[in-house]
Amino acid sequence: MANLAEVLRNAMSLDVHDRATLAERLLASLEELSEEEAERLWTEEAQRRLEEYRAGRAKAVPAEAVHEKVDRLFR
Repeated sequence: MANLAEVLRNAMSLDVHDRATLAERLLASLEELSEEEAERLWTEEAQRRLEEYRAGRAKAVPAEAVHEKVDRLFR
């Protein structure tokens, strides 16, 4: 079975519309989680991202830049 890094690498090679479809389906699969499980998973993800940022392995991106990129991708 493929690991997460391999799946992510393959997913990122898809065109934008296929990535959006994949994201939509993955998000829909999360709707099956209980509210408590979803909260736990988002908390873990937020903590992981904060640790990456503090360790210098991730950088902050201004919200305006993110919104501009989204607008460009989904025109």
